Order: sequence, then C-alpha cells, then structure tokens
Amino acid sequence: MFHRLLFPILLIATILTAVGCSAALFKVKPVTELPPLPSTAKSADAGGVTLRVAPLLDDDEVQDLFEANLLVNRILPIRLELSYGSGVPVEIRQARFRLRDSQGREWKLLSPKKTVSRILKANGVTLYNPHSRAQFEKEFMAYALDLKTPLSSAVPRQQGFLFFQSPDKSPIESQQKLTLTVERLPQTASIDLN
Repeated sequence: MFHRLLFPILLIATILTAVGCSAALFKVKPVTELPPLPSTAKSADAGGVTLRVAPLLDDDEVQDLFEANLLVNRILPIRLELSYGSGVPVEIRQARFRLRDSQGREWKLLSPKKTVSRILKANGVTLYNPHSRAQFEKEFMAYALDLKTPLSSAVPRQQGFLFFQSPDKSPIESQQKLTLTVERLPQTASIDLN
C-alpha cells in the first residue's frame, strides 16, 4: 500500500519543486518604468560628449528597482547618460570609469554579470533553477550602460547604470563624498556626485 502512494507523492513533490524554482530570483522592475533623468542631474562635458549623472539612489529606490538591497551588499548603482554632441562618432567602449571617495580610495567597477553574482552570494542564493538566474540576469542587464555601441548621430544617447563595489566591508552610506571620473573619451571629465 505504501509503495503505491510513494510514486504519486514523489511526483507531486517534484512538480511543486519545479514550479517553485521557475519563478524569477528577484523581481526586477521593467526598464520602461524608469523615469527620465531629473533636471537636477549633474553634468560635465568630455569634448563632444555630455555626461549626466542622476542623484544617487537611496535604499528604497534601489529595492524598488532590483528587489535587492545593493547598498547593504556594498554595491553602488550610478545612473549615467552619455549624449553625443560632435560631428565625429565617439567610441565609448574604450572609456574608463573611475569612482573615488573623499579618502582617495578607488571603488571597483563591476560588470553587470559580476554584480548579479555578488547579489546572489550576498543573499545566500545557492540553489536555483538556471532559467530563473538567466531571467534575472537578462532583466538586470537591461539596466546596464551599453558601452559597445558608439555614440553617433544615429545613436545620440546612451543611458544606464554602472555598478561599483565599495573598497571596504562596510555598507554604503548616502552622505559619502564621491567623484566619478571618465577617461578615454575625447577629454577626461569628472563629476562630484554629492
């Protein structure tokens, strides 16, 4: 009698596990719902390319976008817009983004894929459906700044996030003084974020 019940119970458990693991790991808000850069965005000119940086996000805004608290996990998302303003296409693939705090420490720029790995590790997510991770990566990477496509009259604007890891093990504080420097564009440009 027990053996006849074992198969259906295992089948139901397997189905429930598969359904439970097929959901997204984190619910990322669609990029289309991201509001335009505010008029208070700081800007700088880099010789034909205008850089605009949105004010830093607070804990609630980060949680609302990515359903993960990046700031506690020592990851700072910075929203950046690059606008084309010269007659010659600008290759942004070679651009170097550096973030320094008031103590002169340089923060590490993370690729979107590494950022996803850090989010999963920090939240203790070790067992998951590979499809769920792929879905989360795809939704998360939609927010990343596209550095592969050159700026030109055909593509006059690139907008997205860069993700930086804090140089120490403490969570990120909103009052930190930070400076973003962009090199290897026609000119180097720096913007104070606070």
